[in-house]
Amino acid sequence: MASASIETAAAKAASKGRSNAGRVAPNYWPFVIPALIVIAAVIVFPWVFTLWMSVNSWTLGQSQVFAGLDNYARLAVDMRFWESLWHTVLYTTLSVVAPLFLGTLAALIFDTQFPLRGLLRGIFVMPMMATPVAIALVWTMMFHPQLGVLNYLLSFIGIGPQEWIYNQRSVIPSLVLVETWQWTPLIMLIVLGGLAAVPREPYESAEIDGANVWQKFRYLTLPMIAPFLMTAVIIRSIDAVKSFDIIYAMTQGGPGTASETINIYLYNTAFAYYDIGYGSAMAVVFFILIVFLSFVLLMLRQRANWSDGEAR
Repeated sequence: MASASIETAAAKAASKGRSNAGRVAPNYWPFVIPALIVIAAVIVFPWVFTLWMSVNSWTLGQSQVFAGLDNYARLAVDMRFWESLWHTVLYTTLSVVAPLFLGTLAALIFDTQFPLRGLLRGIFVMPMMATPVAIALVWTMMFHPQLGVLNYLLSFIGIGPQEWIYNQRSVIPSLVLVETWQWTPLIMLIVLGGLAAVPREPYESAEIDGANVWQKFRYLTLPMIAPFLMTAVIIRSIDAVKSFDIIYAMTQGGPGTASETINIYLYNTAFAYYDIGYGSAMAVVFFILIVFLSFVLLMLRQRANWSDGEAR
């Protein structure tokens, strides 16, 4: 009986093995191929074509001539390119620091309980819902030296009219003011999410020990929301470094080249001067700079995570 049962089980196992071996493994490639085609058409091909154009001397309407690395060597001695790079760094730095400070302050205020807090939160986030070009047109009218409302308001506190975006010294701070007005609410929302995740027990212990408001913020709140602050810095840095619409709609890089960032210079080179090869080389260099910036920011974000883990 026992041997018969064993033989029957062995026969069933062998039969099951043969049936499994005869099955065809499912093929998922038909579902993957459309996505690969889209990625190749939208991402891979444009970048390969840009790299190819960057090693050619090509002015629109003329034939292409292979130039090797001449376009990149030209970038190294192009003072206008280095000036636009400095404008990009300055604009990005100010557009990150100012909203980060004001957004964190706003988050700390809205994290407390007071009347009409929900309504005021809703009003505060409205600027980030507007389109950049509409914002640029409204702020351009507000910045007008004679007819703008900003100079009219400054006159009430005894400050003379300012030239805002019409002066080379004040144009970048004025553009940063617009960026700060639009994107401070985003920083506030990110930091508010961090504050909502902060436990309350450490604050109770700190109050028992006699810690004041600044000490609780410095030694408790700030370390625990550091990962959220780094997330806000990454988002704002990526957005600010590629900013184009507001700058172009308000100044087109002027007055002169005082607000010409790499994006504006690249656009003018390729689509105003029709120097496609040189503009493509500039795009490649700009892409490398963005990748490097992203790598640095992600490393800082990871360190913030480690610090948060050690603090806990």
